[in-house]
Amino acid sequence: MTPTLTIDRVRFDALLFDFDGVLLESESAGNRHIATFLTEAGYPTTPADSMAHFMGLAGPDFLAAIERHIGAPIPEGFAAARRAEDIRALDEGLGAVAGAVAFVRSLPADLPKAICSSSPVHWIDTHLRHLGLRDAFGEHLYSGREHVARGKPAPDLYLHAADRLGVDIRRCAILEDSPVGATAAVASGAYVIGLCAGEHCAVGHDQRLRAIGVDATAQDFGDVARLLG
Repeated sequence: MTPTLTIDRVRFDALLFDFDGVLLESESAGNRHIATFLTEAGYPTTPADSMAHFMGLAGPDFLAAIERHIGAPIPEGFAAARRAEDIRALDEGLGAVAGAVAFVRSLPADLPKAICSSSPVHWIDTHLRHLGLRDAFGEHLYSGREHVARGKPAPDLYLHAADRLGVDIRRCAILEDSPVGATAAVASGAYVIGLCAGEHCAVGHDQRLRAIGVDATAQDFGDVARLLG
């Protein structure tokens, strides 16, 4: 059972969240699907391989990483299979990362907060509704595909969100789980917590994030609460 969190004070002026793998348990499900498709297409890939090579990427960067990994063009039918899986996930919902919902609900109501994700706003919005957290973020849902010219690993999305919140990025804390996202967060100048609470975070994941330069790592949202308080 996840312990009850009570956060009376946060030592930052705003909190910026990545989404997939931080609040939504989608990284493990998505990478299992990718690994299964590639393996059945003749390119043996494990979920661990998929997470190591593709996690946190989107759009052309994601497709290029797959082609590098398999040493061939994207297999026929991949885009259709991914669309079908996304439709299924949007319709049925996915689980929250352990402790995520209680953590968001424990934050001071007046603390500015935003989602900064490589996923489309429709994906973020729909899954926040499934999780019962849509009201927590108001209009502050930002997509690297829709709001900036350069998505992660560039820092632009985080800088954009801080600007929209009216908060100096240096007074923001960021929660990130992927190496790509952590690279963007560190480059922004914010205080960065590398979160290793998702099912996709294998042993040693915290070391990968520390090597990128995050300020701290957290194994669960209890750790996050202590780092913020």
